[in-house]
Amino acid sequence: MADLFSTDVLTTVVASLIGNPQFLLDRYFPITQSETSEQIHFDVIPGKRRIAPFVSPLQEGQIVENLGMTTSTITPAYIKDKRVFDMNRPLKRAPGEQIGGSMTPMDRQRALLATSLQDQLNMLRRRQEVMAGEILTTGKSTISGDKYPTVVLDFGRAAGNTITAATLWSAAGATPLNDLQDWQQLVLQQTGANLIDVLMTVDVWKVFKSNSTVTSYLNLWRTANMLPSMLGQAQMVEGGSFKGEIEGFNIYVYSAWYVDPVTATELPILPAGTVILTSPALEGVQAYGAIRDEDAGLQAVPYYVKSWVEPDPSVRFVMLQSAPILFPYRPNASFKAKVL
Repeated sequence: MADLFSTDVLTTVVASLIGNPQFLLDRYFPITQSETSEQIHFDVIPGKRRIAPFVSPLQEGQIVENLGMTTSTITPAYIKDKRVFDMNRPLKRAPGEQIGGSMTPMDRQRALLATSLQDQLNMLRRRQEVMAGEILTTGKSTISGDKYPTVVLDFGRAAGNTITAATLWSAAGATPLNDLQDWQQLVLQQTGANLIDVLMTVDVWKVFKSNSTVTSYLNLWRTANMLPSMLGQAQMVEGGSFKGEIEGFNIYVYSAWYVDPVTATELPILPAGTVILTSPALEGVQAYGAIRDEDAGLQAVPYYVKSWVEPDPSVRFVMLQSAPILFPYRPNASFKAKVL
């Protein structure tokens, strides 16, 4: 019988576990990049709206300077999620198991292992979702921990892409649709990226859908051809819930939380009163550095799981390691406004 805690078996179990989908991570940071080094590198080619020069057909061609590129370097943080695996636990009845027990100790062991590994993967994915939310909100990523000095990664998003609305949407005379178009045009001029996704927190959505300019617009179009519409579907799960399309914008309500490891308090991933404009044109990347473990072959993989036993007293440990970082190739293809 194969060793349940061997590297091959652990890798197979991890590969078969389906991670919880994370809206921000999956939609805006879909690219995966790995490097077998301590650092992650990415190149940025600046964009300028240059036009071709005129010259006389009797003169030699005019030399046009190439744009060139800038290479940025990021050192990813490191995650080592280590669990104590109680070897006495498989000898006891599992939750939901009939009195007297219907499972063998090895069956319980497999179930406990799968549950533990799934929890480790979920925590890693939620950590990455929090990182994605911070990048979209601030244009930065803060890496901090009890055993890690605080480092703030500034991706260089323009200061004007983080604002408080001149007229809060809860105020009389607010025109949310005009604001969205103005902010979209600002970013379009900056980057050429068309921000078509609008992420709202629940409090913003309640105000937005009740705004007179929004309701009158919807009523006008419904009279003509029933488009656009606001579906108003209830949010079933954490993450982004599509509410409809209006003036070319995809409206999502985003609700998700995490427990702050320092304060042990539950916080929203996007702060209240927030609107985020972005799109897949952000070209967000999930990057992974090398696993600093000889057993892993020093490979650059999203995560690596290993297990070992301390002999006296006999205790088994299961540890997941990862060196993740997120970054956007187009940091200015995101815009955050506080509107309440």
